[in-house]
Amino acid sequence: MKPIFSQQQSLATRFVLLTLLSLGLLFVDHSFNYLSVVRNWMTAAATPVQFLADIPSRVWGVADEIVTSRSDLMEDNARLKAKTLILEQKVQKLASLTAQNIRLRELLNSSELVDEQVLVAEIVGVDPDPFRHIVTINKGSLNDVFEGQAIVDAHGVMGQVIEVTPLSSRVVLVTDNSSRIPVQVNRTGYRAVAAGTGLPDSMELMHIPDTADIREGDLLTSSGLGQRYPAGYPLGKVRKVTHNPGDAFASVEIQLLAEVNRSRFVLLVFRTPHESIPGQSVEEAPEENTGQTTGEQQGEGS
Repeated sequence: MKPIFSQQQSLATRFVLLTLLSLGLLFVDHSFNYLSVVRNWMTAAATPVQFLADIPSRVWGVADEIVTSRSDLMEDNARLKAKTLILEQKVQKLASLTAQNIRLRELLNSSELVDEQVLVAEIVGVDPDPFRHIVTINKGSLNDVFEGQAIVDAHGVMGQVIEVTPLSSRVVLVTDNSSRIPVQVNRTGYRAVAAGTGLPDSMELMHIPDTADIREGDLLTSSGLGQRYPAGYPLGKVRKVTHNPGDAFASVEIQLLAEVNRSRFVLLVFRTPHESIPGQSVEEAPEENTGQTTGEQQGEGS
């Protein structure tokens, strides 16, 4: 006698049930965000797997350093010594300018922040989606990392944290199509918004009037508006300015300074005590520069 339900029918039934269950879980998570805690713990559980997957790259790097010839090491050593001398000379100038800046701000009865608290993190994963520029770093909530925290490398702004788990965090890079950064032109102080283009090394300025004073080679730095990226960090240089006849806006391309596709180690920048926290009202934010006169405030506003 043949069984009423064959093995193939049982597998098909189970497949349909599992598919419906998966779709139901996706709908519930997307609509009500009930599974965020489960997802965070699963991400934390998968962190050791990411570290294990990164071991071959680490081993290869160590082996490559071991087999480097003596002549290459001597050449690198000479080049690094020369760069160290140049950097030391720049640090001497920077120290002088910093001291002068502090004295000027003291005369204006305002405060000056010389250093900011940072935390070194390492990139341990890259999102495989070619349309999303997202990486994973090895620092999480246990290291006081928070959503919206700015990420920089040795050259400039790289992105911001969008998701935090206990042991790791996900970072969206500035080149992602969803990225927006308030910037200003270092030469003139002109404020604008830089947008990601999806390309690995460039961004563009949004809605720039055709008459704006922006030139090729101008340095763009974060303006601090929006309370996401601290002010003063370099973003990139203007690579090309295109004026199309009949258009009210110019096309401005930015060459990024940060090595978003090559940097391995990054810095998480923590907010300074005088910077307000996202979601904090104006009344709750610390009061600053209360000694400024009306004329000074009008001068800053202009």
